[in-house]
Amino acid sequence: MSAPPIRHYLQFSDFDADDYAYLFARAALIKKKFKAYERHQPLVDRTMAMIFEKASTRTRVSFETGMYQLGGSVVHLTTGDSQLGRAEPIEDSAKVISRMVDLVMIRTFEQTKIDAFAAHSRVPVINGLTNEFHPCQILADLFTFIEHRGSIQGKTVAWVGDGNNMANTWLQASEILGFKVHVSTPSGYEVDQSVAGLRSGDSYRVFKDPMEACRGADLVTTDVWTSMGYEAENETRREAFADWCVDEDMMRVARPDALFMHCLPAHRGEEVTAEVIDGPQSVVWDEAENRLHAQKALMEFLLLGRLA
Repeated sequence: MSAPPIRHYLQFSDFDADDYAYLFARAALIKKKFKAYERHQPLVDRTMAMIFEKASTRTRVSFETGMYQLGGSVVHLTTGDSQLGRAEPIEDSAKVISRMVDLVMIRTFEQTKIDAFAAHSRVPVINGLTNEFHPCQILADLFTFIEHRGSIQGKTVAWVGDGNNMANTWLQASEILGFKVHVSTPSGYEVDQSVAGLRSGDSYRVFKDPMEACRGADLVTTDVWTSMGYEAENETRREAFADWCVDEDMMRVARPDALFMHCLPAHRGEEVTAEVIDGPQSVVWDEAENRLHAQKALMEFLLLGRLA
């Protein structure tokens, strides 16, 4: 079987609706096998390099565990223990690393870094998180919604909080998969449509009042108020975001069967109350686990293409 053409996963818009339908179905199959203790190792003798410039718990554990479960192996790199932190041009690093491994996952700051790496890589590159996008998290979030409620097409997602990488990625997903996003952020922290790369504004609507954004939503989701790299803004953001804490009142105006998601780590009492994140509508633990299964489907897809 000939190798599929090299495809990267640098932002959600790199795939189309048909690709995602395959990935969600594949993730469900892989998860079913995992739960049944059935071995699934299509990536024997394949190696992935994981490059971290930002700290990680779920990204590292899910990718590393997932690659081992698929039969492959992992090389873990940080800027502190490689030439990546010693001013070697990223283009040179990409050319060297991609000659030695089959797949690269990068968690870094600017999207331009991962774009430059991918442009000079001989193997698929996955965005494990950048300042602008977090496609693997939304992949898992959507898979989790589908598990619990079926297709997300025609549904409404309420995004409450910062117009950050998660918000940008939700907006990309809404255009591709045919659902609506209600966005509510404090003034000065809005989503930049040009960063998200949207073709139009038809798939989302902006609300000044977070309560109105949640009204009638099928899913309410949020993130920390201060993302990695913006810690100096902690106090300023805490004041600006005070009214954007997802609480029981917000969940009450959403649909009765609405789900709550958070990519974690969470700060109870800031972006979400304990009653919501630990309550019956929360699926955050399923969502966290599904990083493993969705990313296994993604790695398999990038290396082997579509399997019967």
